[in-house]
Amino acid sequence: MTLQLPDDLERFVVEEVRSGRFTSPDAVIAAAVRLLRQREEAEDARALAGIRRGLEDVRAGRTQPASAAIDDIRRDLIRS
Repeated sequence: MTLQLPDDLERFVVEEVRSGRFTSPDAVIAAAVRLLRQREEAEDARALAGIRRGLEDVRAGRTQPASAAIDDIRRDLIRS
């Protein structure tokens, strides 16, 4: 695999290796990709948890008419 990084990121990678924190540019990139994967997995987990809570609310009868939900959203947007 060949990577083309913007100059600022390439300088960052070189500096991380130079500092001794990483042994090679590949190690820096691998660490960065691991962090990205962890962030994506955490976002997916939060989304699934929200979906599960929503489904539990529906099963428990904790719902409202769509028009009321839209009114709530409008009120929230106006306050923002």
